[in-house]
Amino acid sequence: MSLSREQLILEYTKCVKNTPYALRTYLQTYDNTASQYVPLELFPDQISLLDDYENYNENIALKYRQAGVTTVTAAWASKRLAFASKKKPEKILIIANKLDTAIEMANKVRAFTQQWPKWTGIDFSKEKDSQRHYKLNNGCEVKAVGTSKDALRGYTPTILIFDEAAYIEADGDFWSACMASLSTGGKVIVISTPNGYDPIYYEIYDQSLRNMNEFKISEMFWYRDPRYTKDLKFIKVEDLIHYFLNKNDYTAPEIIDYSDIAFKDRDYDKIKEILLQGFKPTSSWFEGMVKKLKFDKRKISQEIECNFLGSGDNVFDSKLLQDINQNQLREPENKLMGGALWIWKEPIEGHKYIMGMDVSRGDSEDFTSLVIIDFNEREQVAEYLGKIPPDVAAEIAYKWGMMYNAFIVIDITGGMGVSSARKLQEMGYKSLYVDGIDTSNIWKYNAKALDKIPGINFNNKRVQIISSFEEVMRHGFKVYSQRLYNEMNTFIYINGRPDHQNGYHDDLIMGIAMATYVGENSFNQLKKVTEQTKAMLSSWQVNTNEEAAKSISFNPVIPSGPMMGNQGFNNEPSRKDYENYGWLFGGRR
Repeated sequence: MSLSREQLILEYTKCVKNTPYALRTYLQTYDNTASQYVPLELFPDQISLLDDYENYNENIALKYRQAGVTTVTAAWASKRLAFASKKKPEKILIIANKLDTAIEMANKVRAFTQQWPKWTGIDFSKEKDSQRHYKLNNGCEVKAVGTSKDALRGYTPTILIFDEAAYIEADGDFWSACMASLSTGGKVIVISTPNGYDPIYYEIYDQSLRNMNEFKISEMFWYRDPRYTKDLKFIKVEDLIHYFLNKNDYTAPEIIDYSDIAFKDRDYDKIKEILLQGFKPTSSWFEGMVKKLKFDKRKISQEIECNFLGSGDNVFDSKLLQDINQNQLREPENKLMGGALWIWKEPIEGHKYIMGMDVSRGDSEDFTSLVIIDFNEREQVAEYLGKIPPDVAAEIAYKWGMMYNAFIVIDITGGMGVSSARKLQEMGYKSLYVDGIDTSNIWKYNAKALDKIPGINFNNKRVQIISSFEEVMRHGFKVYSQRLYNEMNTFIYINGRPDHQNGYHDDLIMGIAMATYVGENSFNQLKKVTEQTKAMLSSWQVNTNEEAAKSISFNPVIPSGPMMGNQGFNNEPSRKDYENYGWLFGGRR
């Protein structure tokens, strides 16, 4: 391409500022279906990935098989090499589980680098030019290594790329050494399909959700890839694999067809709503991949649907976890307090809310969690997760407890929760659960509770509380949090005791489990009292009240007589009824 000086400066500036433009304009990739080189086309998820690479120093890409992430990353790396100055050369280190995998990516970077036009002035140096390690005439270098303790010896990268990171067999010490090797202002990119709960890839992902690191998560979904979705459809079935294997058993499943909607015209906000309604995405490509993977649900879930899967000793059943992942998880409507507070639904007047609160010191590995559930709708509506001292936790609980008019239950095991409980009492918060005080109706304020320390000893009732949570989950309770879901995936039986895997967390599980346990337990007791009362009233022979004897069904909380006419009444005793007439049934006043 022959350009004038002015055109050259303009083109150079455009390429430096607009990476997608530069890659699409000058680079090509080999298309197996067409058996030829074609321009490097980029779809929206890939452009978003490139933007993340440009704007963040720490990136983790969650991808499906054949997403093209490795190719796009190699193209991006080649641009960094081609436009680097001699004063600030790039040194790229590529690490993979196998040396061959790392070399393959290094070769992709090389192939793209060779495609940049001559006016960039880029060329390879004869000083070092092998598949494993090569240099450029502007001082840049690319090195490929397998996983080993001496992989970083004598090499200080400015860009560190982990390919298929979930399959790297190394511990946290190796990862720490890699991060320490980065020079000031360097970048790190972690790419992989999921592979269980490995100590590098999954841990980075999980810690990012918890605000424990600075990694930007770039999520890739196959149903947003134009190459695989020309005949995209959404089918409302519980199990898509079962549907593929038994199509004759499905007479008329509900189907939403996107085949006639051009890719550029597809509304992915609407698609997100469709997925939340229980529809599953499919296409001829997806069904073909399912067949290639031999209908293996585990492999399909990991390699195409990008799900992390645990071992077989999980507390929560794999089908339950799969249902949560496919049908319940959703992005919060709001993220506040630096991303620590997630809110899915605003408070609704008249609904009953319970907050479960697990308090940590604020300077240890554990987190403080606050989880709010809507007891009427049986769903999670908000959660907080962060490292804060007990008094600050109390202040946050007070604010959001007042916002939702929530009943608060606190874990007082170990003493941290005691500080938060007392602080809430000092602030005048009355709706606090006290173990053993008026558990028949947690919504009723009891002044006697102020004499005791509010809260529940989680460890003393761990098995009962976790069992209760597991049961409500099996009976339709909804959770929306990816952070909570991650904890549920690594929550296992250790010597018969439900606990988190070593190196992982259960803070949110404790919070929501306490909330559901107290709610369900108290509700059941209240329901039992109601049923006992109704039985007693049914057998109660009233001889001293003629009006009562004439009535079809006597209820002491509803007046009877000629003034009432023929109006119908709800004979179910209410909370107010128990407060006003509890003395009739032997309850507290």
